[in-house]
Amino acid sequence: MNVRKVGQYIRNQRTNARLSLKKVSAVAGVSIPYLSQVERGLRKPSADILQAIAKALRISSETLYVQAGMLEDRHVPDVTAVVLGDPSITERQKQALIQIYDAFREETGSSRSRRKSKGGGKKNGDHQS
Repeated sequence: MNVRKVGQYIRNQRTNARLSLKKVSAVAGVSIPYLSQVERGLRKPSADILQAIAKALRISSETLYVQAGMLEDRHVPDVTAVVLGDPSITERQKQALIQIYDAFREETGSSRSRRKSKGGGKKNGDHQS
């Protein structure tokens, strides 16, 4: 794990989201000194700690795992991070966009699993040409 790289990434995400060390540490359930040490690359956080920090930063834990070298980058865009990092929209607008995006992803995942279980691979209303 590249602790400096992941720490720097966490700090950048926190500052871009305009969140204090105190706020992130409280939501993540870690102490302020510990989080500060992680950000400075002095501590190697566990997968559980990375997941808690990701939740506090409102980014995917997979993103942090990739930064930490625990997962291979699949080049899937982190829409949530992009939306949260956009300074031109309000916090309320960001949360609305994220909720809509999550709903679409859940709907797509659910419809894919339903189609696979039916075996046809087609939705109602799909026609062959």
